[in-house]
Amino acid sequence: MRAEDRRRLLQATDCAYRWHAGQCRRKTRIPYVSHLLQVQGLVLEHGGDVDQATAALLHDALEDAPDAAERAHRSTQINEYFGEGVLQIVLDCTDTKEDESRDEKRPWEERKKRYVAQLAAASQRTRLVAACDKRHNLHAIVWDVKTHGPGVFNRFSCTPEQQVWYFESVFDVVEDSIPDRLRAELSSLLDELRQLAPTARD
Repeated sequence: MRAEDRRRLLQATDCAYRWHAGQCRRKTRIPYVSHLLQVQGLVLEHGGDVDQATAALLHDALEDAPDAAERAHRSTQINEYFGEGVLQIVLDCTDTKEDESRDEKRPWEERKKRYVAQLAAASQRTRLVAACDKRHNLHAIVWDVKTHGPGVFNRFSCTPEQQVWYFESVFDVVEDSIPDRLRAELSSLLDELRQLAPTARD
């Protein structure tokens, strides 16, 4: 990897740590940045370039901003530091609008339907980042349910059936745009989620 590429990734990593400082994965003690680092790793593993890996580190930076002013500031910084291409991927991977913040969001279903439509209009470059994001999320949900039981579904502001619908919808959009192994991993994890979701009602 070129020195300039390493510099960009280190700068993006610093931004990710600063912007997500103190955040944890939903109702866990796992630092949120662990998700961003693993999505970045998946992007590189599946052939993504430095811009895509940078966007992977920053893909939640806008929707996790505490207010609209900070969101606008982060958007400007991403554009200045990393370029319009990275910013566009981050925008495509963001399921909130400019007037929303980390704690003030529109209803879950509205946001997810908008995100799926947004992803359908996005580039193949964006879809790889989005697929890696969902690959890590799916893996975490499936294995948390297997380890801790169906109560894990209570962490989320949607039903298990809605979770299945959402991941299926994203998969339908990205499946023809991603490498074979990533497609197979997503499909397998989605099958497991479908099997586990009904246990939340038992």
